[in-house]
Amino acid sequence: MGISAASAVELRLSHQWSVGDVRHKVAEMIATDVAAAGVDLDIRIFPSESLLKAREQYNPLSRGQVDMIVYPLSYSGGQRGEYNLTLMPGMVKNHDHAARLNESPFMAEIENLLAEDDIMVLVHGYLAGGFASTGACITRPEHVNGLSTRAAGKSFEEMLAAAGASISSMASSEIYNAMQTGVLQAVNTSSSSFASFRLQEQVSCYTPAGDVALWFMYQPVLMNKSTFDGLNDAQKAALTEAAARAEAFYLAEAKAEDAASVAVFEAAGVEIAQMTQDDFNAWLELAKTSSYKSFVDNVPNGQALLDMALAVE
Repeated sequence: MGISAASAVELRLSHQWSVGDVRHKVAEMIATDVAAAGVDLDIRIFPSESLLKAREQYNPLSRGQVDMIVYPLSYSGGQRGEYNLTLMPGMVKNHDHAARLNESPFMAEIENLLAEDDIMVLVHGYLAGGFASTGACITRPEHVNGLSTRAAGKSFEEMLAAAGASISSMASSEIYNAMQTGVLQAVNTSSSSFASFRLQEQVSCYTPAGDVALWFMYQPVLMNKSTFDGLNDAQKAALTEAAARAEAFYLAEAKAEDAASVAVFEAAGVEIAQMTQDDFNAWLELAKTSSYKSFVDNVPNGQALLDMALAVE
């Protein structure tokens, strides 16, 4: 046996989800693979906001107070407006398109911004999502008119507000209680969160991500760059290899989650609605005059970045 276990490097990874969630499984997979590599590197996972609050993880990561996070990047869109583009209505067409975006010049630009905050992407991942409500089904913009609605990220909030919804901002971990107490009547979140936060117990209709999905959110595993740079070569190699396997798993699971969430909601007796291409187009037209316009108006170089994202076939 080489170096004593006491001198092994321990990294701390924080996220907001339950241990049954795909995002926890991605984190767990990295930790397990790295431990098996025998390079004196341990990853300790803190799920369910047990270390940091959902929306308060980016700055601690940037400062090296936590080593890794699984994090919806648009949560930090207030800090860096460019990140709002990682949750923009209608920009991602499907999971394979999301995977191509992850390898594009657009994502390289996002990674350059992360690097300015001493952060790097370890695992890319987009999750799709849908709508649910405590009342009638939501497939078109007019269906949210007058409803207290939770979106995720500024761009969706702007589009929903343009459709006449009143917006309640909160982390996905807070949706259940807000619906239970009547604060919230409609919600937009990932298929994974719909299932892992048991929202089938609170809603009457679910519009999942199907052939047509409006909602795709970039939720990568991020790491403090200085921490990574401080590892030895064997540790870096083990972590990079583990991350590549986890990324492939994340993409496969993301595709499976949409269908899995439908099964959960159907079993709970929730009505399932489907968004048509016509419905999607109505949302997209609204997004262009609200979210897209706002992004370009408020983010320096916003038009160029938007064009880069839209250029990915």
